[in-house]
Amino acid sequence: MSGMPSPRTRDTPQANTAPAASQARPAKQRDAFFDNAKYLAIVLVAMGHTWEPLTDHSRTAEALYMVVYAFHMPAFILISGYFSRSFDMRADRLQRLVTGIAVPYILFEAAYSVFKKVADDDPGHPVSLLDPWYLTWFLIALFVWRLTTPLWKVVRWPVPLALAIAVLASVSPDIGDDLDLQRVLQFLPFFVIGLCMKPEHFQLMRRREVRILSVPVFAAALVVAYWAAPRMTSAWFYHRDSAQELGTPWWAGVVMTLALFGCSMVLTACFFSWVPRRKMWFTVLGAGTLYGYLLHGFLVKGGRFWGWFDYTWLHEPLGEIFVTLVAAAVVTLLCTPPVQRMFRFAMEPKMEWAFKRDAAELARERAKS
Repeated sequence: MSGMPSPRTRDTPQANTAPAASQARPAKQRDAFFDNAKYLAIVLVAMGHTWEPLTDHSRTAEALYMVVYAFHMPAFILISGYFSRSFDMRADRLQRLVTGIAVPYILFEAAYSVFKKVADDDPGHPVSLLDPWYLTWFLIALFVWRLTTPLWKVVRWPVPLALAIAVLASVSPDIGDDLDLQRVLQFLPFFVIGLCMKPEHFQLMRRREVRILSVPVFAAALVVAYWAAPRMTSAWFYHRDSAQELGTPWWAGVVMTLALFGCSMVLTACFFSWVPRRKMWFTVLGAGTLYGYLLHGFLVKGGRFWGWFDYTWLHEPLGEIFVTLVAAAVVTLLCTPPVQRMFRFAMEPKMEWAFKRDAAELARERAKS
């Protein structure tokens, strides 16, 4: 998704080149599995955001919401980590980090803040780059995670260390809201796992027996979520608050962080097992999930501000199905190439004027002239 390098069939240093450049390469170099996974995950993200206004009146919607939220962001983050394995502090990769993640964060954080001021008639809402609002937290988190990639390559036990950091964050209410650090730290283990994964791990998840086993696993998850819906808050799945801020004792943060981590990993593996391996009609849309992710939030939040979800019939089964289908259709449209071309200036700016030219490249140009 956002800021993720284009998936390729081979693990090469080119995995972190700019998406705009990678899209110009032959399609056969892309791995359809990862494009499919990114597209299907962004559809689930959009569905989850539109289910949120319906969960107060529907236990079934709340159960589906919990199950989807248990794995859709972990899946995205894991893929982000997987394609960050070759990241280092090389100049071109740092430049891509700025243009592909930092700049879109600045632009969309400002845009979302102004949108809330106007659409929600909330003139007091601040425009602050230190306090991500709504969807933009993922961009700042990915920026921080990728900068720390060299560290995770040298520590001896990266995953246990990242999980320990997540647990400590969940019991630390003094972290505050700056840069949404709770989410940065609590979601960190999934990024680190992605860094540690190899192609054969994804092959293992795509085995036939894993696909078959995933069916009863998802069914059991839905049953558990239906039971838990009236008994726990779905805020645990956002990973944006400490246990104390959710009104529970500190030790609940330890238990819930570890329990949700296990559930998320199992459901993420089940999700990957059902992602098609071959090229599908939606495979090409996997390259545009950054666009679908950042743009659909304006419609979802606008719908909340303008009362689109207040109609009674939307809170009935047929209405919920209708909302789900509309969400899938809209986010699909926002991932299409025409939308990518329209908003590329904000999502994938080249900004050559802002960076020094590479000395080796200048030398080659002088040699040719």
